[in-house]
Amino acid sequence: MNSLCIKTNNENILKYLQKEFSEFNMLSVFYSRNEFKLYKNIIIHYTGIDNELFYTKLSTILSYLVIDYFETDIIKNILKANYFYFDSDELKKVFNLCIENLSEDEQFSFNNRQLLLFDAFYNYLIEHHSIVLSGFINFRLKNYRDIIESLVDFSVNEYIIEREYFEFISLLKVYINSQPSSNKIVHLISLENDTFLLDDKQNLINIDKSVLKAKYLSDVSFSKNDYVLNTLLNILPQKIYLHLVSSLSNLDFLNTLKLIFENRIEICRDCNICNLYKNITKKTGIEN
Repeated sequence: MNSLCIKTNNENILKYLQKEFSEFNMLSVFYSRNEFKLYKNIIIHYTGIDNELFYTKLSTILSYLVIDYFETDIIKNILKANYFYFDSDELKKVFNLCIENLSEDEQFSFNNRQLLLFDAFYNYLIEHHSIVLSGFINFRLKNYRDIIESLVDFSVNEYIIEREYFEFISLLKVYINSQPSSNKIVHLISLENDTFLLDDKQNLINIDKSVLKAKYLSDVSFSKNDYVLNTLLNILPQKIYLHLVSSLSNLDFLNTLKLIFENRIEICRDCNICNLYKNITKKTGIEN
């Protein structure tokens, strides 16, 4: 007979395990619950011969238990330990990003996390007949905790980039609102692989690539969009028409422009300029 004694004082976890064990769907399995001096124990017994299946089912149940009942607390504890200099509001924002990334990022997918937990429990259960649940989770889940720490670091980096991005937007808005408009109209043509500017007579505007005059500098390198933004900040037009010629236009950059220039921006998809450049892209074989 194989038996496993699970030690915990968490009543919700005990109820969870009782429910799972009652639905174990294996013959020759029964369980009992006892209360001792330090822990409340739930003990599951197996008198059959398919030990591998028994341990597989147990490891699956326990791995799901960690994700359901412990994972969010593990994330919060890592955040508090490694990023104690964040205030409570910042920690909350990063925590929410962590939860989003658990469901959206393949690296931190449920299957990856559950498999790491399953392996840890299975390798332990085939050698031991009792487990202190809290101790096991705190000290024997290194691979799982590593991926959770990577998740937290990844989410913190996302938060910092997002915070700096909106600080950058705010600074540029202050600059724009403090300067007189040039009363000029600028047309921004957004193609799949290029962005350029036209004046109100549809003449090409020279993109200002002067580092000394730049009001926005990329942290890593100068991109075409950095220079386009820099030129617009130097011109400070009264109106900017965004002509979305290509369906694959750089939407992130265009959304940034809308945040910075706000009501000076007007989007256009079907005017003479749009149609002119759509025809040009068709003739040159560029897909819209």
